[in-house]
Amino acid sequence: MPPDLQATAAVRRRMQRTAREDNGFERAVRSLLHDRRLRYRIHYSIPGMMRTTCDIAFPGLKIAVFLDGCFWHGCAIHPPSVKKNRDFWLEKIERNRARDVRATAHLAELGWTALRFWEHEPVEVIAEAIISTVQGRRTELPGSRRSLQHVKRPSGELEAVDCDKAMVEAMASK
Repeated sequence: MPPDLQATAAVRRRMQRTAREDNGFERAVRSLLHDRRLRYRIHYSIPGMMRTTCDIAFPGLKIAVFLDGCFWHGCAIHPPSVKKNRDFWLEKIERNRARDVRATAHLAELGWTALRFWEHEPVEVIAEAIISTVQGRRTELPGSRRSLQHVKRPSGELEAVDCDKAMVEAMASK
């Protein structure tokens, strides 16, 4: 590696310890969703995009959630503060941002809803936005899981299938 791209030992250790996935921010959001009994997939591969995943997905509802770190995705409120290898890091962050735009556009073409949140946003607000979107999508899509309130109850009368009704009633009375 060229000398200008080499990191100090301390920086290298810190970067190696940084969780790429399953970091505290992601776990906090997922925990709130799980507490509300939502079931989801994590690190879900985006259909048709190689090596690109979303952090949380509801595939049946076509909802993808991205939990973006301020440094890695170039947050406007918390711009990256880079002292060494500035050009390398700024180009890397710009590539990440371009990939984010491509992924969001690709998901929209497939009929998915892409939700993006920054790590500086309160996890409670993020979870409520996700829950609201999931609940809204469930009411929109036919055949998606709903509560049993709308299911008609059977009359209580036995139904004969592939046999005589009298035979079913005789078997039921035994």
